[in-house]
Amino acid sequence: MTTQILRVCICAVALLVAAAPASAQYRPRPVNDPATGESYHIEGSVGLWFPSADLTVASSGSGFLSGIGGTSISAQNDLGMPSSRTLPEFEIVLRPAQRHKLRAQYIPISLDGTTTLNRTIVFNGQAYQIGVPILSTLDWKAARFNYEFDFISNNRGFGGFILEAKYTDVRVELDAPSFNLSEFARARAPIPALGGIGRVYVVPNISITGEVTAFKLPTIEDKYSGHYVDVDIYGTMNFTNNIGVKGGFRSLNLGYLVKQDTGDFTLNGLYFAAVLRY
Repeated sequence: MTTQILRVCICAVALLVAAAPASAQYRPRPVNDPATGESYHIEGSVGLWFPSADLTVASSGSGFLSGIGGTSISAQNDLGMPSSRTLPEFEIVLRPAQRHKLRAQYIPISLDGTTTLNRTIVFNGQAYQIGVPILSTLDWKAARFNYEFDFISNNRGFGGFILEAKYTDVRVELDAPSFNLSEFARARAPIPALGGIGRVYVVPNISITGEVTAFKLPTIEDKYSGHYVDVDIYGTMNFTNNIGVKGGFRSLNLGYLVKQDTGDFTLNGLYFAAVLRY
């Protein structure tokens, strides 16, 4: 009997020794321990966006050409610009306190096309005749600056509202070298926007985030109107508190009416980015 008891004791000790490393590996997450990647004061990201583009613009004449309406021109169908493009994007987030964030983002958008017109178009008061070779460029500098307040904030995620100022600078140029004809139209303005953001951690180092900001200016005297809608849905994987990657889908739509000039620009597509934090 004594030998059997000794054997049982030896086996019990052996099981405890074997179980000790396993118990050391599994430790319940403390209640006040933030998710991986949420302990930072500065966050920066650099990525690539792969959107499809649907862009139309119309520009009326000015000066002695005032009153000549412009043709609604499709950047893809009329000007031969690509329907998709790889674009860089840059973002920085300053987080002075857990619920407060200051964010800035910049996306330089540039498209160019070469084609022979299959119809006559009027741009900036000038007629570009059918069969004329055209060189075109579209530059769209899209910047956003916002303040985010997270009224919900815990270790499983957050939810907040966004106050934003978007700065948009769009320039479209059409050149017909054989006819010594070159015209451009430009629209630029700061645009206020409101929105919301929400994030949920499915596991401590992987999150899903949804964000939308928007602005709409109702039509004023049939001369002025505008809208701006920015939707962003993405997932983030954090390897450490300081390093992560994210990928998602973004939709950006801008439309405006200024007197007789109009524009409607839509970009939709996937993106991927590297994230660094301090």
